[in-house]
Amino acid sequence: MTSLKADSLLVLLHGVGAWGYDLAPLGEALVQALPRSVFAAPDAPFPFDRGPGRQWFSVTAVTPDNRPQRVAAARQDFDRLVSGIIDQSGFSGRLDRVALVGFSQGTIMALDAVATGRWPVAAVVGFSGRLASAEPPTPSRQTQVLLVHGAEDPVVVPSETAHAAAVLSGLGVSVESHILPGVGHVVAPEGVALAVRFLAGILGPVS
Repeated sequence: MTSLKADSLLVLLHGVGAWGYDLAPLGEALVQALPRSVFAAPDAPFPFDRGPGRQWFSVTAVTPDNRPQRVAAARQDFDRLVSGIIDQSGFSGRLDRVALVGFSQGTIMALDAVATGRWPVAAVVGFSGRLASAEPPTPSRQTQVLLVHGAEDPVVVPSETAHAAAVLSGLGVSVESHILPGVGHVVAPEGVALAVRFLAGILGPVS
């Protein structure tokens, strides 16, 4: 769904082994509630190395020690892709009207974009992710962050959201976080509702 008079852009960032269109239902739900927004849901730059789909970086043999280096190596391609979307959508010079919305590996990349100060966008919404950027982070304090995680997530433990919230808030970033009982590694309806409320408070009223 799009608006002829869009005044904000949502860039949706999918998880590993997925495609951009997998997040299209989330984008449609968000712009239905935020009718002056448009969304883009690109494919990550690299083919998934374990099957169909795409990836922002490889998770083969990934460890807590080598993950930050993989994230750093993915930045150039991430930045090129996001920059192209922003330019094509008419939001160059209007990062205060742009939000990054990530799931899992997409959240890792969105949080890295903020933690490094590269993308001082208006907001980041991160579902089921983690902060995997190498220290020391130098975040943009212009960006407000919402983190949502399922308490029963078997893929990325919910303590990763608690850790990311603590690190970023300790550096002066405005962070709101929620752990959802009974929810696994998914974008649950209650998470979508939290995202709508959060983004409406930053980008404009809901319909």
